[in-house]
Amino acid sequence: MITQNSTKQESTNETPKVSVCDIMKNNTSMMIHKMETEVPTYMQLYSDVYTKYLEMFDNLFGTCYISEKQFFDKLGLDQSTLKTINNFWKTMSENYNTQIDISTNFLKSYVQMHISAIESYEEYMKILMDSYSKTLFEINKFTKFSNVNKNN
Repeated sequence: MITQNSTKQESTNETPKVSVCDIMKNNTSMMIHKMETEVPTYMQLYSDVYTKYLEMFDNLFGTCYISEKQFFDKLGLDQSTLKTINNFWKTMSENYNTQIDISTNFLKSYVQMHISAIESYEEYMKILMDSYSKTLFEINKFTKFSNVNKNN
């Protein structure tokens, strides 16, 4: 009985075996998870920057009204010229908004394609690892066979 207890004790004191796959999986997962947890921070930081842009432009154009009263009213620009300029800038803004939509849709498509490529790669790697495992099994069988023949 004492022998069995000491054997159990020895087996519980053993450090767990570490595999190459565990090392790669755990460290890779840790890095990707860290990057993923930072996404909300990145998004908030970009949002803060664009909020500051909006505040700056609101303030800038607020002072523009004062300047317009003091300067542009004295130039005597007629309303048709101002309407033409307004229509031009409205068209430019609409084009810019369309480009933003196109960029967003491109990014969505890119991400979908990227995810699809990762999924395809994963399937390929599963097949490759299965083949690798079978090859190692055959090598081990051959090695055991060779060692038995050498010993005889």
